[in-house]
Amino acid sequence: MTDPALRPSGPFRYGDRVQLTGPKGRLSTITLTEGGEMHTHHGVLKHEVLVGLPDGSVVENSAGSEYLALRPLLRDFVLSMPRGAAIVYPKDAAQIIAQADIFPGAVVVEAGVGSGALSLSLLRAVGREGRLLSFERREEFADVARANVTTFLGATPENWSITLGDLAEALPETVDAGSVDRVVLDMLAPWDCIDAVAEALTPGGVVTCYVATATQLSRVAEYLRGTGLFTEPEANETMVRGWHVEGLAVRPDHRMVAHTGFLISARRLAPGAVPPDVRKRAVRKTAYGDEDVELWTPGAVGDRQITDKNLRKRLRDAERAAAGVLRATTADDEADAGAAGDD
Repeated sequence: MTDPALRPSGPFRYGDRVQLTGPKGRLSTITLTEGGEMHTHHGVLKHEVLVGLPDGSVVENSAGSEYLALRPLLRDFVLSMPRGAAIVYPKDAAQIIAQADIFPGAVVVEAGVGSGALSLSLLRAVGREGRLLSFERREEFADVARANVTTFLGATPENWSITLGDLAEALPETVDAGSVDRVVLDMLAPWDCIDAVAEALTPGGVVTCYVATATQLSRVAEYLRGTGLFTEPEANETMVRGWHVEGLAVRPDHRMVAHTGFLISARRLAPGAVPPDVRKRAVRKTAYGDEDVELWTPGAVGDRQITDKNLRKRLRDAERAAAGVLRATTADDEADAGAAGDD
């Protein structure tokens, strides 16, 4: 079975996911299976044509249409995979990895798991020696995330777990105090979990929150300050603008992925520690009142609920993709074992 800790490389084999760029730049992603075929109005492409070829090969289908074949990058997969909840975009996932300083061997807590987009980036960052502990309140979202991770990696990583329940209640029951290196919160109200996070984090550990609106950002910052357990929080957002480059026609793209969310991070202080800058500062009245709290309710900050019918459809799509990868990979492993036995 494919080692989920390694990036796939080498010739295409059954069980691999392949991204095909066809006529007019149209993209299609398939999982190679024995006897499989991709049918379009441009003709039929047999999966067996791709097996044994290296990444970056160009093949023709039955009608002579050409397709460029590449293994999809993580960012390609994330933007096209079935979604239960909104995803963390690749540009933000990269900043989370950098700003939270997530390293190989780290013990990382993630909540909520959403559709598994950030989970994939975190698993790559912690490597085989690290652990990712994901928490999700909705079982349907957890199922979608599990299927998406399995589809991309070819197996469910042994160093990854998903715990169902509220993080504030489940985290103390799952980890020992001071045993977690990093915490990433992607949820509507991360301030509800900060106390539990502070207990779980090792001194010097990092908590990073991903929030969508300025009102959420404000409350997270105020809560982190109010605990007295963290360094001064730092907040930012990331915008990526593509450029069209063709000869001397060099200009910004007409469209860009601008605001998707804010990141706010802070580090856990040692027990009893008070930073010098805080000690010198006069005690201030809280920066918000009861009327401000009303602006931080789920409805006010734009919480959008996916319908149960839509979620069930996305879950079926995700599980179908994962099952296809597992069947193809198992068949390929059995074929390899048979060939070895013949030798």
